[in-house]
Amino acid sequence: MDKNFRITISYDGTKYLGWQRQNTDNDKTIQGKLENILSKMAEEKIEIIGSGRTDAGVHARMQVANFHWETKESAKNVKSYLNKYLPEDIVITEVKEVSDRFHSRYNVKSKTYLYRIFTKSEHPIFERKYVYHLGGNYNLEKMKEAAALLIGEHDFKGFSSKNVKKSTIRNIYDIDIEQTDREILIYIKANGFLYNMVRIIVGTLIEIGLNEREVKSIYTIFEQKDRAAAGITVPAQGLILYDVEY
Repeated sequence: MDKNFRITISYDGTKYLGWQRQNTDNDKTIQGKLENILSKMAEEKIEIIGSGRTDAGVHARMQVANFHWETKESAKNVKSYLNKYLPEDIVITEVKEVSDRFHSRYNVKSKTYLYRIFTKSEHPIFERKYVYHLGGNYNLEKMKEAAALLIGEHDFKGFSSKNVKKSTIRNIYDIDIEQTDREILIYIKANGFLYNMVRIIVGTLIEIGLNEREVKSIYTIFEQKDRAAAGITVPAQGLILYDVEY
């Protein structure tokens, strides 16, 4: 019986070259690790489809993928086998059989990314692999004011570091900025993202929060559609694929 399995994955991306497989003998990607183990279980080549790519060093609280396999194995057995042989920095949190039509990338309604900025002056020891350390006095109200200008459907070409022929229009549904005594947390929910879009948006908001650029510069970036007009691309380790909705 041909089955379509949907799997939910969490991973620490520190040691990996991103999600997408590279077809090498020593594949240091999340997709490559998963496919190698599934192919051994199935004794045939299994290819999985992810909800989207994450870059080298980016983490995931919730990544979703699916694959087809003609088998009698249960979802429970697939989950157990994967977690037995996967390294400690990748875990399968759910496996279930879904409709044959389910496609983990094409059926996505929204994705949410979280970016963590560690704002204390001292270097974070235990969290250093999962935050961007940039101390300073942030103007959170200005950051929120700028974030509000980003919400909605816009051409985000200026917030991408790769020129593409396809449409660069995306719809940001929500940006939530929270502050604790140690961190600033930025959640961005959209129908999709361009290459490095989240990291450039966060870099731009940081510069606004540190009074290095004006809130109205958001309008300039939209008008010029020029990457050079936007802020820095913040490091990968602070970024987490937080949620995927269908």
